[in-house]
Amino acid sequence: MSAAPPAPDALVARIPDEVRALARKLRDRGHQAHFVGGGVRDMLLGRPPADFDLATDATPEKVLEIFGNAFAIPTGLKHGTVTVLTSHDPATRWPVEVTTFRGEGAYLDGRRPSSVTYVSTLEEDLSRRDFTMNAIALDPLAGTLTDPFDGRGALAVKLIRAVGDPLARFREDGLRPMRAVRLAAQLGFDVEEETLAAIEPTLDVFRKVSVERVRDEMLKMLGAARPSVGLELMRRTGLLGEVLPELLEGVGCTQNRFHKHDVYGHTLAVVDATPGDAVVRLGALLHDVGKPRARQPREGAPGEYSFFKHEYVGKDMADAICRRWKLSTADRERVISMVEHHMFYYTPDWTDGTVRRFVRRVGPGTLDALFALREGDVLGRGFGEDPERELGELRRRIGDVAAADAALHVTDLAIRGDDVMGVLGIPPSREIREILERLLELVLDDQSLNDREKLLALLPTIRKEKD
Repeated sequence: MSAAPPAPDALVARIPDEVRALARKLRDRGHQAHFVGGGVRDMLLGRPPADFDLATDATPEKVLEIFGNAFAIPTGLKHGTVTVLTSHDPATRWPVEVTTFRGEGAYLDGRRPSSVTYVSTLEEDLSRRDFTMNAIALDPLAGTLTDPFDGRGALAVKLIRAVGDPLARFREDGLRPMRAVRLAAQLGFDVEEETLAAIEPTLDVFRKVSVERVRDEMLKMLGAARPSVGLELMRRTGLLGEVLPELLEGVGCTQNRFHKHDVYGHTLAVVDATPGDAVVRLGALLHDVGKPRARQPREGAPGEYSFFKHEYVGKDMADAICRRWKLSTADRERVISMVEHHMFYYTPDWTDGTVRRFVRRVGPGTLDALFALREGDVLGRGFGEDPERELGELRRRIGDVAAADAALHVTDLAIRGDDVMGVLGIPPSREIREILERLLELVLDDQSLNDREKLLALLPTIRKEKD
């Protein structure tokens, strides 16, 4: 049996004093002030709120007047919103969005209302919100909850239900379907049947939403404990075909005796099992995206398939997806590196030089993400294998390389291009870089060679080898 939801007084006690003080200031000036939205929902669930939003009958101009230019920022006046800072200390301040009770005109672009009209009651304001669990208001001064759409009932049974007609709610704001599946993954909730059924008929509105907003919802979902919940809801409703159609190629794409699931099922299992942030999870989501296009029947094994060089097919696909989603260059390169290098196969006969070359090829900054992916990949095969059996020894040996501060790049060598030019008497050219690269190959096998005098002594020999 789930615990009873906290009483309003207990919720009020969780709100920082300086945030409650904003509500009191509005009330002292004769206006209503109610906390609304995800912050109230999270407190009812016993989760720490990420932010606080206030709804009031005060107009934006009145809010600016009450709190003054020093603390009030007109961040969304045309939508009735002013951001009020509790202080100027970045370490302790809370930015609180204060929004006037409002109704809305038509959503012509699928994301923002074409017009905003102010309404007089809290209930009218709550009726325009997306889901019943987000349409609960808390009066922090009276210690009361306003819940006209039984949002607490939905929370009690772990259900995401649209306020009123779900078709109307999703046609108002095309991002709401993505929010529904993302919240299902984050909270471990189900989406109410009628609400879920309204997603597919409103995909035309979803298509109007900017790729950046959809990407941000995807990354939030990938940060959930079980992103597979949201991803499967996306598949069932048609959202996945709009956002990541490449993933659908893995549905029904059977593999071989080493995998319990088809490519799609394996991918979902891997994403759930991969530890790390949302970008690492994105690498896990895309790690086998190239498999369906690289699949070939295995000779002598009816019904089984191999996926030769699928990591390189997947690398190019992942690059295109990340660019389509407008990921940052750093995040895109991290994802691509994970996809490209996830098929490494370690054996105990690797020399120390082989370990160093592996670290150099992958890049020290990607190693942790790559090992997290391999951990999820092993678990995602579905046979209860222990990832440490594959990763433990290599992880220890890489740790030794890091502890020894091994030379892995040309810039780690004890000599520079000027030294090469001085000893060999050659002008600046590509040849200097080639000579340094050859020296690095020797140093990767024998780190003791990374000594200035030893490297200088090797230069004539390296030059002769090139000639």
